[in-house]
Amino acid sequence: MDSAERSRFETLVLRHLDAAHNLARYLTGNAVDADDVVQDAFLRALKHFHGFSGADARSWLLVIVRNVSYDFLRANRHGRLVSIEDVPEIANALRADDSVALVDQQLDWTRVEHAMQQLPVEFREVIVLREIEGLSYAEIGVITGIAAGTVMSRLSRARLRLRALLAPAGSAKSALEVK
Repeated sequence: MDSAERSRFETLVLRHLDAAHNLARYLTGNAVDADDVVQDAFLRALKHFHGFSGADARSWLLVIVRNVSYDFLRANRHGRLVSIEDVPEIANALRADDSVALVDQQLDWTRVEHAMQQLPVEFREVIVLREIEGLSYAEIGVITGIAAGTVMSRLSRARLRLRALLAPAGSAKSALEVK
């Protein structure tokens, strides 16, 4: 890679380091593993930068981070990678319109982190990409390889599950099965 190409990589891709680390941290479950994933993802991005079309560096990088994260989870956590299909549906009694209630409730961030780690990885990634990284449904669809409608559905289910996990003990919301 020549210096012009390296400079282009630094300008377009390195500025998304925080987004890459956020996604990797939530997918892997901790900062140390996320550091390894991000390092590997950036090495892969650098190696394959010649194939980057220049459209959207953040989405392109996050696809790589996602793939490396899933590879890491498969290699290091046999049997612990939970799929959406393994999660029971959350009762429809929870209203979808209070999905932003996390901010209003002024929850302890440690509880949120713990609840996020209890979500299946497919739920964590859409919440991180939408709520933390502020990506559109279409951008999330590109990164995850799913249709925008599926992104919206998955995000809705993830928010319901997260809300149920964060509900105060003894409330109707916490009484739902959240295994």
